Amino acid sequence: MFRVRLWGVRGSLPVSGPDFQQYGGNTICIEMQVGPHRLLFDAGSGLMPAGQTLRAEGVTDFNLFFTHCHYDHIIGLPYFSALFDPHASVTLWSGHLAGRMTTRQIIGEFMRPPWFPVEPDICRASLNARDFRSGDILTPYPDVTIKTGKLFHPGGAVGYRVEWGGRSVAVITDTEHHPGTLDPAVLDLITDADLFLYDCTYTDEEMPRHVGYGHSSWQHGIRLAEAAGAKRVGFIHHSPLRTDNALNAIDLAAKREFAGAFVARDGQVIDV
Repeated sequence: MFRVRLWGVRGSLPVSGPDFQQYGGNTICIEMQVGPHRLLFDAGSGLMPAGQTLRAEGVTDFNLFFTHCHYDHIIGLPYFSALFDPHASVTLWSGHLAGRMTTRQIIGEFMRPPWFPVEPDICRASLNARDFRSGDILTPYPDVTIKTGKLFHPGGAVGYRVEWGGRSVAVITDTEHHPGTLDPAVLDLITDADLFLYDCTYTDEEMPRHVGYGHSSWQHGIRLAEAAGAKRVGFIHHSPLRTDNALNAIDLAAKREFAGAFVARDGQVIDV
């Protein structure tokens, strides 16, 4: 089984209220179930419900990969229940700050006073930290291959392509495209992918007002999908200002341009 569960698809800031019920308000957290293994990508606020559900399902072995460590992508980490389970094993991976800061340093800087009441030594799980560089190929399990690539985002970010059982799913978020060009690193990660999840913080019309912010558009996600031969593209990292009605309009417009396009929502389950 290759199953993707979306626990958080919002970008920049968690949101709530009547205008955000359909697509949800949790920030990025993506689970991939590949055979017996569970992989998590980013520790946004969606990591808390993910952790609670996975614990109830009896999962005790986790690999959590960071695209980068801006607040919206790590804010859920201290509330990941597996960290406090003495029977759990949690391996944290990062590569966007290679040579500047290790994964263990990232966590230590974030989970400590005055930013958080306690430090990581309160964690009772078997906690491991792994460092890599963009472009490395990771093998968290013998039958799982994860390709990595450098994304264009302030402070750096990493894209991932997970391959298992002849199928592939990519996570490409927090990256900015240059008008009229397709990023070779992104194309490499999504070529012939069964599914890729892509940053759609802005629309093409909004992009000129947000140059340098490090985000992309749903229209560019479709251009990438068509060029790379990807089967499906799901839009994530929704602006905290983007209401359900606005996302519904994007979903309809995107499907007219590319049959395999959709706007992702919290709680969505996708079998690959």
